[in-house]
Amino acid sequence: INEFTSPGTRFAVGVAEDADVGSNSLQGYELETNGYFAVEVKESQDGTKFAELVLTRALDRESEPSLRLMLTALDGGDPPRTGTAQLWINVTDANDNPPVFVQDRYRVSLREDASPGSIVLNVTASDDDVGTNARITYGFGKMPAKVLQKFTVDDQRGTITLQESLDFEDTRSYVLLVEGKDGGGLVAHCKVEVEVLDVNDNAPEVTLTSVSSPVPEDAPAGTVVALLKVRDRDSGENGQVSCELSGEAPLSIVASSGGSYKVLVLAKALDREEAAFHELVLRASDGGDPARTGTARIRVTVLDANDNAPVFSQAEYTVRVPEDVPVGSVLVTVTATDADEGLNGQVKYS
Repeated sequence: INEFTSPGTRFAVGVAEDADVGSNSLQGYELETNGYFAVEVKESQDGTKFAELVLTRALDRESEPSLRLMLTALDGGDPPRTGTAQLWINVTDANDNPPVFVQDRYRVSLREDASPGSIVLNVTASDDDVGTNARITYGFGKMPAKVLQKFTVDDQRGTITLQESLDFEDTRSYVLLVEGKDGGGLVAHCKVEVEVLDVNDNAPEVTLTSVSSPVPEDAPAGTVVALLKVRDRDSGENGQVSCELSGEAPLSIVASSGGSYKVLVLAKALDREEAAFHELVLRASDGGDPARTGTARIRVTVLDANDNAPVFSQAEYTVRVPEDVPVGSVLVTVTATDADEGLNGQVKYS
């Protein structure tokens, strides 16, 4: 009898035979006390009494897959005599139980450098039915195409596998809707939350937003020479960046407000006569292990200032001149030089 059979349904169970006649013959039937069936006595046109089982309450194969009941036939003699038959009722399955996942929600963490083909996790559902009604196939519910491209699920085992590479900087988490469907079409759902863990796969990016070049050599200490922006797409310590300058130059680096911009400033006065330009390398390192670095090269030309006076080759010249020297004769040539350049280095005499 199928467990979906409606209460009130009747089942004929045959006829007991009694060789006696009259009141000594078969009079009725009795059924062992139970919670599902009752027995009713029916009489055919020829006077034969037969029994019908009547279902009084809905069956449930999952709680009682079978019942063994004793049916007794009684005659009317004194003392009465009885005959018995054992009823063995097998309750057949109906698809009245949907699949049930072990968890409604799964949480799993996956490094962004996990290779395609890596197993994310295994989801499991069970079904209290039997046979095809309990055979569960797994699949994904309605999700964005971007998510469906990243993951796949084995329809028989419920194993979720990574299909494409992850990128923490692109997407930091995914929510997968997994379906479990039994052979009768009943469906259960669970959610799988995949957290993508950051890996230090991005080097700091250094961008020069402005460079003041050339810089006058008489610019005061503290003058801004260059502005730059440092960015690291990683998170946490992997995205924390520190900067340093390399190269021999009277320049230093400080962090601007907010920390996203760095400012190069003059640490002390420049001297064009000592160095006409400076080439620096800015090195930005993140806090990953191992750390990644980014660099930027900066060339600063020093603009001349008239900070040098002309210098004579001699501080004093002594000239001996005969008194009859002709007018217009060259007595001596004096020479002065200037360390500056351009007009600042052109010397005039008077």
